[in-house]
Amino acid sequence: MKKVLITGGTGAVGTHLTEMLIAKGYEVVMLSRKAGMKNGVRLYEWNPSKGAIDIAAFYNVNHVIHLAGAGIADHRWTDSYKKEIYDSRIQSTQLLVNTIISNKLMLDSFVSTSAIGLYGNDVNGVADENYPVASTFLAKVCNDWETEANKVIPFGIRTVLVRVGVVLAKDSGFIPEVAKPIRLFAGAALGNGKQMLSWIHMEDLCNIYIKAIEDSCMAGPYNAVAPNPASNLDITRKMAVKLNRPLLLPAVPLFALRLLFGEVAATLVANQKVSCRKIQEKGFTFSYPTLELALNNLL
Repeated sequence: MKKVLITGGTGAVGTHLTEMLIAKGYEVVMLSRKAGMKNGVRLYEWNPSKGAIDIAAFYNVNHVIHLAGAGIADHRWTDSYKKEIYDSRIQSTQLLVNTIISNKLMLDSFVSTSAIGLYGNDVNGVADENYPVASTFLAKVCNDWETEANKVIPFGIRTVLVRVGVVLAKDSGFIPEVAKPIRLFAGAALGNGKQMLSWIHMEDLCNIYIKAIEDSCMAGPYNAVAPNPASNLDITRKMAVKLNRPLLLPAVPLFALRLLFGEVAATLVANQKVSCRKIQEKGFTFSYPTLELALNNLL
C-alpha cells in the first residue's frame, strides 16, 4: 500500500482528496499545525514560519502532495496579509524541500500546488503552460512557489506542479459564494461579465492530483482547468437558472468591487482563458468537462 503525505490536508481540497485517496487504498498522513488524529488520519506537527517539522511524518512515505497556503480571498490584501499569502507558500515549500534533501528522502513524486494566477489577470488568447509569467502579486507568488518546489528535481525526485483554476465545489469557494446572493434575488455578474473564467470541478481536480502521483511520465507544470471555460456572466446566468432565480441587478462595476474588496477585486474580474490540453494529452479524462455537468452535480 502506497503512503501519501499531504500538507494543507484539512482544507476543502485536502479533505476531498484524502477521502478519494483512502477509497483507492492509499495510506494518508498529514502535516498540520497540531499533531493528533482527524477522521482516522494521523496528523504530524509542523510550523513553516519557525522551520519546525516532525520528520516522523515522512516515514515510509512514497508521495508528497503540497496544498498548504493562506486563502487568497479570505481577507483584504493589506501588506501584512499579502506577506502571509506569500510566506505561507514559500516558507512551507522551502521547509519541505530542505527536509527532503537533507534527509535524502527518495520519494516517488513531489506534487506541489500552484495556480493559473501565474498568467496574470488579463490573458491574451489562451494560456498554456508556456505562457509568460505575469507581473502581478499572485504571479510572483506562484512563480516563486514553483521555483522552490523545483529544487528537489536535481535530487532525482519527479516533480509535478498543478496550476489550479477556480475550483467548483458544493460547500466551499466559488459556488456557495455566488449562489448566496442569487438565492436572495441579489445575484449579478462582476465587472463587464465578459471576462473568461477557467474553472474545474473539485472531483476532477483531486483526480489530477491522484494521476500526478500515479503516472510516472508526468513531470513539470500542468494546468488544472476544465476544457470549457465560461464567461462570468454565463456562469452567473446558468447558476441562476439552476437555482430558479432571476438576475434582476446589473453587473457590479469594478470600482464598486474595489471599494468592497480592495486589491483583491482585480482577481475577481480576471480574464483567464487557460488550456488543459497538456493534461488531456497525458490521458486524463474529465468527469465534468462542461459547466452544465458541473452545475447539475453541485446544485
